Amino acid sequence: MQERLDSDDFDPVDDAKRSSMIYLDNAATTLWKPACVQEAVIKAMSSAGNPGRGIYQAAEDAEKILLQARERVSRYFHAEGAERTAFTQNATEALNTALWGTLREGDHVITTAAEHNAVLRPLYALRRDRHVDISILPVNARGILQMEELHSLFRPKTRAVVMTHASNVTGNVTDIKTASSIAHEHGALMITDTAQTAGEIPVDMQEMGIDILCFTGHKGLLGPQGTGGIIVRKGVQIDPLLRGGTGMQSFDEDMPECLPERLEAGTRNVPGIAGLSASIEWLQAQDLHARHHREMALAKNFLLRIADIPGIRLYGEYDGPDERRIPIISLNIGDVPSGEIAELLWESGGIAVRAGAHCAPLMHIAQGTKEQGVVRFSFCCHNTEEEVESAALLLRSIAQSLI
Repeated sequence: MQERLDSDDFDPVDDAKRSSMIYLDNAATTLWKPACVQEAVIKAMSSAGNPGRGIYQAAEDAEKILLQARERVSRYFHAEGAERTAFTQNATEALNTALWGTLREGDHVITTAAEHNAVLRPLYALRRDRHVDISILPVNARGILQMEELHSLFRPKTRAVVMTHASNVTGNVTDIKTASSIAHEHGALMITDTAQTAGEIPVDMQEMGIDILCFTGHKGLLGPQGTGGIIVRKGVQIDPLLRGGTGMQSFDEDMPECLPERLEAGTRNVPGIAGLSASIEWLQAQDLHARHHREMALAKNFLLRIADIPGIRLYGEYDGPDERRIPIISLNIGDVPSGEIAELLWESGGIAVRAGAHCAPLMHIAQGTKEQGVVRFSFCCHNTEEEVESAALLLRSIAQSLI
């Protein structure tokens, strides 16, 4: 079997489980984590107390874990300082914090047809509760954002542009640098959802012009579920989503003004953050470009093996450079419901994929897959050519039996 990227650092105890399942749902969560991540979580669970709430060793150990994690996150995303990172339980909480914390009564916001419900549902609630007006940047037939239309969507009261860095349906990568330049030209903030790109391709806040970056730990960053964060550029004012204890200024009626405490109410997930910190350290020792090109090679090899299947329909742009895509292949076979294909892949060959709407309703409306959904194959560094071949052969066999 072909070696995984630095496969020795993945826990060998799980090899038996891997041999009984081909896991190709990495865009939802990466199931296999480096051994150092598991070790960091277990160590923190037995040694870390409540950060910022005590002067004893366990509390200080927890504080050190958070500080080190903030520093690693800051370096990884090229932020303006460790204190600008507040930890959340996922990208959804981070995006809710960003949107509810910056949009005011009667503001206007621009978003896109590629967005996840983690963006759309908070915006719909803001439209209802704060009369925030929403404009949607459309996509074309291949799911590519029509960036040339962005200028025309701005209004005098446009406060922010919120965009995903890559679609979780098509795998298309958004040109955030161009979008942020246009947003700043109009005096608007750039809020970016990096749930699908953090750990997959380079994300540089300063070079890309991102004002608020939201990320999750459990996908490309190879960290534990229940981890994520929001990074806020200097000079950007943001209100907290939650209010509560911070371990400081306890007699004040409102949350502290300083970051990260302003955005971190209550006890943090210290074991999870310890795992996230370890995963980022592991990733920084890798060649990110080499990893991405290898994962894209797996995706392209899969695509070559399935492209001539009768009745197949593919979604996304596949003829551009690797940097314009993440390793996702979404498809349908004729008019067969996507869930039926996913179920057959699992029952017949132990192949785990995602089917349905992927919490991205506007993209499915634009692609004409509102009722059918799509079957999504997503690849990661632990996958092999052998697994790709097995998945492609089984998909072809299933298609032949159904069409």
